[in-house]
Amino acid sequence: MQRRELLKYLAISLLIPQGARSLPDLKKIYGKIQWVDSFPDFKVQLVTSFPDLKVQLVTSFADSVGKWQIVDSFPDFKIQKVDSFPDFKIQIVDSFPGIP
Repeated sequence: MQRRELLKYLAISLLIPQGARSLPDLKKIYGKIQWVDSFPDFKVQLVTSFPDLKVQLVTSFADSVGKWQIVDSFPDFKIQKVDSFPDFKIQIVDSFPGIP
């Protein structure tokens, strides 16, 4: 990488907040979810306000953003609940799942 490109990259990365740089593409996180205690794909924190993603727990047709079907085997994603340093924050809702 040339010096000019490196300086441009550093300038842009300093302007973007740290949380926004590490936030995964939340539009793609839906489907069959397994809660795990170790080796997760993502770590989430359950919150009651200001979530990154609103999640609706469903028993079938988890086919759109924010709809999660909890399974014990063959998940699309493995998720670990944490109290600090999450990859993103979720709020469990009864309706209107997705990105707020």
